[in-house]
Amino acid sequence: MTIEAKFIDNQIEKYKVMKYLEKELDRAGVASIEIQRTPIVTRIAIEVLNPGRVIGKKGKTINTLTETLKTEFKLENPQISVVEVRNPNLEPMLVAKKAAKYIEMGKKVRAVLHFLIKDIIRNGALGAEIVAAGKIGAKGARAKSLRVGEGFIPKSGEPARLVREAHVAANTKSGIIGVLVRITPPGTIFPDKKEAMEKAAAAKAAAVAAKAAAAKAAEVAAAAAPAQPVEKVQGPPKDAAVNVADKAQGVV
Repeated sequence: MTIEAKFIDNQIEKYKVMKYLEKELDRAGVASIEIQRTPIVTRIAIEVLNPGRVIGKKGKTINTLTETLKTEFKLENPQISVVEVRNPNLEPMLVAKKAAKYIEMGKKVRAVLHFLIKDIIRNGALGAEIVAAGKIGAKGARAKSLRVGEGFIPKSGEPARLVREAHVAANTKSGIIGVLVRITPPGTIFPDKKEAMEKAAAAKAAAVAAKAAAAKAAEVAAAAAPAQPVEKVQGPPKDAAVNVADKAQGVV
């Protein structure tokens, strides 16, 4: 087998493994699957919403998956690691599945896209784009596409590799609607904007340092200032209080 044919076969096998894991772990909420082959082991990293469904009771589910990958897909010593998703609103696969579910329920496509794009930006994403294409109208209508975007989403060149994306199909009565989600994660540094972002970060750090120094100087000045004497207010003598009580009782 030539090197080119082996490379193609490896990619096909990788695709089959990913599709199998997505199908088996659909209820766990799969966000991403990464497969890395080494001469000794095959590492499979899975990000899910519910790690307990992947591991199973006493590790039964994950052991079954490992044995299946060994026997059916001929993977050498597969090792599965499960990671819990930190923020579901920043995972393109989970957002696309949510959009597809709403569309299959009969929700208005445009309203669903606007609702999800606001959630993504609210959670700190630098940019997001959702595209729905297919039989969006009533049954028998022509296929069309709707696009909703906000923020910065590079489409070409090296910066485009920093954008995460996922595609999911929604099965409706009128036909299939494809949902494509692209998200620029928070904290992404683009090559063409690296210098500007470094300057902004340095200016922010300098402002924070100046504010802390001013607060410390004010604290030192307050501690060094002389304490002001406290004036004591002297009350009436005890005899005066007795005389006032006697007068109130009519005693001369």
